[in-house]
Amino acid sequence: MRDWMAHPDVMPILSPGRHRSPRRGACFMEFASYLAGERWSDHPACTHRTLAHLARMVNDQTSDSGRSRLTPLIPTVIGLTSDDPLLDVLLAVRAANAAMPIAAEERQRSQAVGLRVALRVLAERDDELAAESRELAEAALRAAPAADAWAIQFIEEVGPRRPGMTVRQCRDIVTGAVDGIARACVGDPDDRLVALLTAAVSDTARFVGADRGRTGRRVLPGRFAGTAVDPTSMT
Repeated sequence: MRDWMAHPDVMPILSPGRHRSPRRGACFMEFASYLAGERWSDHPACTHRTLAHLARMVNDQTSDSGRSRLTPLIPTVIGLTSDDPLLDVLLAVRAANAAMPIAAEERQRSQAVGLRVALRVLAERDDELAAESRELAEAALRAAPAADAWAIQFIEEVGPRRPGMTVRQCRDIVTGAVDGIARACVGDPDDRLVALLTAAVSDTARFVGADRGRTGRRVLPGRFAGTAVDPTSMT
């Protein structure tokens, strides 16, 4: 049974949620675990955890027709891993940038706080990817000036705490962004979610490529080649 679970003899269809076996369907990351030759799981080791979190969220929040458009992206996430915590921040910024212009006001406020904190982290890194992420964060804040003003005041009232951003906080930003896009009053939420995941995969691939170039690490292919403010602490 265990060997069959790791190497199913059927090709699953993407559907929301977790699945005990490929006969019951598969989410995005479960399919990735199969393609990578790992044990059947929606948390495989082949993909950076925050990117995998984003993929699961997008998988669950898109419609059936939108979800089918995610399939070509699945092989591209295999092998995208890094231990650098900056990648979690970059992915959080990417997600918030996609959500800020269209999300409800409550979502915009929490996302704006996250972006303000992210900008402090990004200011400590002097490289191309960090600079691009700063531009994304600033553009998102300009798209929702009222939420940005609220975030600045909120941070001032809370006061400084230990610097940085935790992985959990980055993933909370991702969760809020995807949910905000899915619930936004727009006619194309699927298009926006697919575009977000596509951009996030591209960002991660660039980051991982640069990281491996610096360290000289090589990853064997699979089957296919704390923060100053917690953005979730607000009411």
